[in-house]
Amino acid sequence: MAHSSAAAVPRRRADGPAPSLTGPANDVHPVVRRTTAPPAALDLLAQARAGLDEAAVLDVPNERYATAHLAALRTAAAVLAVRGRPETSRRRRERIRSAWEVLPEIAPELTEWSALFASGARRRARAEAGIPGAASWRDADDLLRDAAMFLRLVERLLALQPVLPRARRERPDAG
Repeated sequence: MAHSSAAAVPRRRADGPAPSLTGPANDVHPVVRRTTAPPAALDLLAQARAGLDEAAVLDVPNERYATAHLAALRTAAAVLAVRGRPETSRRRRERIRSAWEVLPEIAPELTEWSALFASGARRRARAEAGIPGAASWRDADDLLRDAAMFLRLVERLLALQPVLPRARRERPDAG
């Protein structure tokens, strides 16, 4: 009796795992997975990714720099959304601290990244204010690359699947 190959393969039930062709999987144990990041953190990471995509096509170095720095800040905010704890002491609550100050306390493994982006905060403010020459093409490109690397690192840290980068378009003045 001849069977077509399609008839020999059991169909997948919508309410359970795919049936095995060799019998029930009695020796399979569930793998404990890390929980995914909360929706607020996922949203911040999506905004950071979109900001990096936007920065990559901007033609003005100040805008490119400021947009890339904002993407890094949103990435840091995602870490704080996952790991952050409310300030407990009154003294600490009274003083407003930047994400770059808080991040090393919450995620010590990101201390160097925090220092890098904190050092660019004043330049970002000048770039956003439209001060000519606040950021050069080199500054903007370096920050864009660093912010993209930081985002990928944080996605891995939070056990998320990174999104592969899109093909990058060249700047108009690139030779």
